[in-house]
Amino acid sequence: MKALVFLLLPLTAAAELRVNSLFTDHMVLQRDQPIRVWGWDAPGKPITVSIGGQSASSKAGEGDGRWQVELPARPASAKPIELKIVGSSTKVIRDVLVGEVWICSGQSNMQWPIERSLDFDLELVRENQPLIRLIQVPTRGTQEIQNDFNGAWRIAGSADSVRGFSAVGYYFGRTIAEALGDVPIGLISCSWGGSAADAWIRRDLYEADERNKKNLEIWKKLEATVDQRSAEYARKLEEFKKLKAESEKNGKPFRQRPPADPQHQMRGQHRPGNLFAGMLHPLIGYGIRGTIWYQGESNAGRPEHYASLFPSLINHWREEWQQGDFPFYWVQLADFHAENGDPGADGGWARVRDSQTSTLSLPNTGQAVIIDSGEADDIHPPDKITVARRLARHALNKNYGFTKLACESPRYQSHRVDGNQLIVTFDTFGANLDTSDTRKIKGFAIAGKDGPWKWAEAKIINGNKVTLSHPEIANPVRARYAWSNNPVCNLQNQWGLPATPFTTNGGSEK
Repeated sequence: MKALVFLLLPLTAAAELRVNSLFTDHMVLQRDQPIRVWGWDAPGKPITVSIGGQSASSKAGEGDGRWQVELPARPASAKPIELKIVGSSTKVIRDVLVGEVWICSGQSNMQWPIERSLDFDLELVRENQPLIRLIQVPTRGTQEIQNDFNGAWRIAGSADSVRGFSAVGYYFGRTIAEALGDVPIGLISCSWGGSAADAWIRRDLYEADERNKKNLEIWKKLEATVDQRSAEYARKLEEFKKLKAESEKNGKPFRQRPPADPQHQMRGQHRPGNLFAGMLHPLIGYGIRGTIWYQGESNAGRPEHYASLFPSLINHWREEWQQGDFPFYWVQLADFHAENGDPGADGGWARVRDSQTSTLSLPNTGQAVIIDSGEADDIHPPDKITVARRLARHALNKNYGFTKLACESPRYQSHRVDGNQLIVTFDTFGANLDTSDTRKIKGFAIAGKDGPWKWAEAKIINGNKVTLSHPEIANPVRARYAWSNNPVCNLQNQWGLPATPFTTNGGSEK
């Protein structure tokens, strides 16, 4: 009899009504979009979901017990309502608001918490933000598709409630909230420090793209030898433990690092498909306005690959969500590493920036240029407010009707040669070119057809053009601006948005 009870326990647990962890108290639903709600129950069990006088019904699947309903779209509302789900049991989700929902994703600069960012102490004295709601997806790397995660919404009610949340995400949401007034804001943090873009794409789609072949071959070799490397790791770990114990016994310092476990690599944030399966997939289908993204540092060793990988990621996410070309705004890489005084300097970060800029060819995208906000010795610049505000400019201008608000950095449009001068025309999006810190323009270089790069004398003309020249170059044909990992540059528009780095030849020549 005891054995029978034991066998029945999993069946009883499986019959309980469950919902995805996105559906908890204090949640925010996306306004003006059909509301999808889903979960699991006993196979074949009728399900009814109601909210604010509207309801929809479904039935749990015969196989996995999964159910989903779609309720009519609702306008924004800061008045709390309840979401009621009736199946094998009844679940009531309280304090539900309807407003704007954004996913905040990428690697460490998106994951970076408010408490470790510039001016966090000011957050300690600010009023609470009860209409901003936050939820964080735990880091998890796996090849097995996950349908849920461990998390819950919380109110941004105090500094303590937000201190561990994404600084860029929170400051972005707060800027939007302050502009929209009484419209609730929901922020979903789904980031992992050091993650490669490859990990955020579904594995089968990644494998189907020939442009990923080179990186995929590396990973397939690692996967094929993981058992062998694990056995070697076990042997080295035992040796490490013995040496450490011996040193401690003899009172000697022991500074040797333990061997790396290859299984961590398999569960980590670089393996193609790992973070799509482990972190993003449970979110797919939840109504969102769009995504903000801060990533690229981990792909700087393969910058040319990023030119195809990044737009593929955006298209892939949009296809998965099935709600059209939702807004996708990203942060271009900041300045980093030591400054280089060579006008012919090159680097992976410069090339990743160029790949990010080329991705603007996709519809409904935007780029926050922060070439003026980095730190030479810190890959995590602490000023996340500037970053967030530049992202928010895109959303406010393109999604929320603040069309007079500048959001685009000046961007290279064309160039022509006029005698010994090269004239670059920028798309300034209605805001004239200007400089920061000094009237002298810094950061431009020019070159002849086969000659070396030289720092150019630069002058702004007509508000949208820059003339470039050098006394040793009679026939300039190539130009570049801010083309290094950490360039010295100061061109911007009149609103202080820095000009976008560029090179007229893809950076392949020095």
